[in-house]
Amino acid sequence: MRRKVPSLNALLVFEAAARLQSFTQAADELALTQSAVCKQIANLEDWLGLALFARVKKRVQLSSAGRDYAEKIRRHLDKIERDTLELMAHKEGAGVLELAVIPTFATQWLIPRLAEFQQLRPDITVNLSTRTSAFLFPDSLFHAAIHSGNAVWPGTKGDYLMAEDQAIPVCSPQLLRKYLGRKKQANLQDLAQMPLLHLSTRLEDWRRWFDLHQHENDICAVNGARYELFTMLIEAAIAGLGVALIPRYMVKNHLDNGKLQIPIDLSLPEQTGYYLVYPEENANLPTLQAFRSWLLLQTAQTEQTGPATQ
Repeated sequence: MRRKVPSLNALLVFEAAARLQSFTQAADELALTQSAVCKQIANLEDWLGLALFARVKKRVQLSSAGRDYAEKIRRHLDKIERDTLELMAHKEGAGVLELAVIPTFATQWLIPRLAEFQQLRPDITVNLSTRTSAFLFPDSLFHAAIHSGNAVWPGTKGDYLMAEDQAIPVCSPQLLRKYLGRKKQANLQDLAQMPLLHLSTRLEDWRRWFDLHQHENDICAVNGARYELFTMLIEAAIAGLGVALIPRYMVKNHLDNGKLQIPIDLSLPEQTGYYLVYPEENANLPTLQAFRSWLLLQTAQTEQTGPATQ
C-alpha cells in the first residue's frame, strides 16, 4: 500500500523555511529560487489541507499547526541524515553507537577511559549526549543510555555497572579558612554553620547526612542554593559558595590538586548505582554488544578497587 507521506523535497524546503522563518533565506540555503520555495510550500499546504504559514505583509510566520509539524519533521530528517551518514561510513563490523549519559559520570569516569575502547575498536564511533532523567527510547536517537538509579528503566533491558560511591562533604580551602580560622579540622557544629549546597534531585542528602552522624540540623540542612547537575555543584564548591556532598570519585582530582578540601571526613553511603540500559530490540546490535562487554569489564575493575582510587 502506498504510504500517505508528502515528498521529501517538500519536507526539506518546509523545514528550512520554518527554521529560518523566511522563504528567501530558505531559497539561499537550498540553492533554489524563491518562487520554487513558495511553490513547494503551497503544494505541501494543499496536500495537507491546512496552512503551515501565515503571510503577514512581506513576512511569513508559522501557524500553530506549522510549528508543531516543523518540530516533528526536523527530528525525522535529523534521524534520516544520521542513518544515511552512518551507512555511508559503514565498513564490515563498523558502526556508530549513540549513547545518552549522566553528565558527571561521562566527564569524570567514562570519557577518560574511552581512549582504550577506541584502541580496541577503532571501527566503532561512540557519540555521547547528556541526559539527566529517563526518556522514551522510541522518541530518541539513542541506542542505549547510562543512568543513575536503583533499578533499570521499565520497558528496557539493563546491566548493573557499579555503585555510585559514598558522598563526602567538600568545599574550597578559602571557605574553610573563613569559617574555621586557625582550626585544622571542622566538627559537625562547624559544618552546620556553613552554607550548604544541594543537588536539586537529592534535596534530602544533607538532612540524611546529619541524621546519620547524629547531629540535629533540620532547618539548616534544607537551606542553601540548589544545582541541577553534579558538575555545577562541584564548580560552586570550588568557587567558595558553600559545602557540597559529592561522590568521592567525582572530586578526586580536585582534592589532589587542592581546589577542594574535605572539612570533615564523614560520608553518606551510596543509595544508587549506575546502569547501562537499552531497548530489547537493540540488544543484538554489534556496536552495543562490543561496548557493553568492554564497559562491564571496566566497571568490574572499578568495583574491585573502589571508584575513589580510579
